Amino acid sequence: MQALKGIMWLMLLQLAGEALAHVLQLPFPGPVVGMLLLVFALYFQRIREPVKVAASFLLSHLSLLFVPVGVGVITHLGLIRDHGIKLGVVILVSTWAGMIVTVLLVRGLIKNQYEPTTEEMNRDA
Repeated sequence: MQALKGIMWLMLLQLAGEALAHVLQLPFPGPVVGMLLLVFALYFQRIREPVKVAASFLLSHLSLLFVPVGVGVITHLGLIRDHGIKLGVVILVSTWAGMIVTVLLVRGLIKNQYEPTTEEMNRDA
């Protein structure tokens, strides 16, 4: 039952994101808005627990979710043949950019987490 509630929350937040992006004519897609709504919604215990159960279920069956994508890629082999190099460059650059941003973010978070404040340094002296 918890997994069903979690999937319901995920779908509702996705729908809300799509609706907000459409109504407000935002320059980014609805799924991005839905993910932002999900981040804020996870502060509430009532939403967090069911979503955690649903996410665990979905992650355990993640390989099944790639089957439609694989079929879709095969149906567009002509496009891949025509634009394969461009697609490869975009995938490589975006992957590296994502990894660099992640490293910088984690470094900043770790630095802020373990850096003693002036008050702590004076107290220990």
